Amino acid sequence: MISNPLALQAVEKVLRNYEILVDRRDILQDSSTLVVRLSETLVARVVQDETETRQGIAWFERETAVAAHLSKQGAPIIPLHPDMPFIAHLWGKYPMNFWVYVEKIEEEASARKIGATLLECHKALASFRGDLPHLGILLETQKILQNRSDFSPSDQALLHRHIETSLNILSILPAQALHGDAHYGNLITTSKGLLWTDWEDVFLGPVEWDLASIIWNAKILDQDYQTAEMILESYLKAGGEINREALEQCLIARAAVVCVWYPILYPSPNASRRFKLEQRMAWLKEKRA
Repeated sequence: MISNPLALQAVEKVLRNYEILVDRRDILQDSSTLVVRLSETLVARVVQDETETRQGIAWFERETAVAAHLSKQGAPIIPLHPDMPFIAHLWGKYPMNFWVYVEKIEEEASARKIGATLLECHKALASFRGDLPHLGILLETQKILQNRSDFSPSDQALLHRHIETSLNILSILPAQALHGDAHYGNLITTSKGLLWTDWEDVFLGPVEWDLASIIWNAKILDQDYQTAEMILESYLKAGGEINREALEQCLIARAAVVCVWYPILYPSPNASRRFKLEQRMAWLKEKRA
């Protein structure tokens, strides 16, 4: 049973305005965001959590604008649905957007495809001219650190130093529109190939941020250096460029950002998540801020 029927009602009212037929209500996700399949090809995504750290809908509008740009260019993403205007829709207090339904298949994403498809997205994103915050997730994380005390004073100070150092270093590097949260959970292997999804963290920054995000777990947590290097090599072979010093700083910045967001995303973490947070903090303590 859906946790918030009003969110689904809001979606259906928006669709009624566009004379879109709803012939099913298959709930694909019901958390802070409701994802529901409404027809053979149409999926709605609606924000239903008013207690999120990220307030307002500016972030949602940025996501939709970037997804629209990528959809029009045929980038390897789950595209916005062509029967609906490529905008962030709003009904009452519920912002929403509409996507094409894609069929997931049981096939592991190969490192080579990951690097190549990420570069395709970066090439398409390079021409995006919408308003995006420069190093947005880092600035947002810095603000969270200033307003919350989820860590010991020494760990809090360490995270603050790493974020501040990263902002200073990364701010002078070439910047473009990025995915912003390029990890394996935002990749889907489908009948139409490997597709990227979840663009809510889009911001302007160096491409090395997305590369650091996708290789972080393999390189640092799992010590699967071969997979990490294969992703980077496939990005290079497809025509991309990588600044290795920038990549190292982005690995540090990514670790600090994830640590700060952990208590927000996982207020009651299981043993596995607690261990991963401890691993990230231990790794950051070895790095000079």
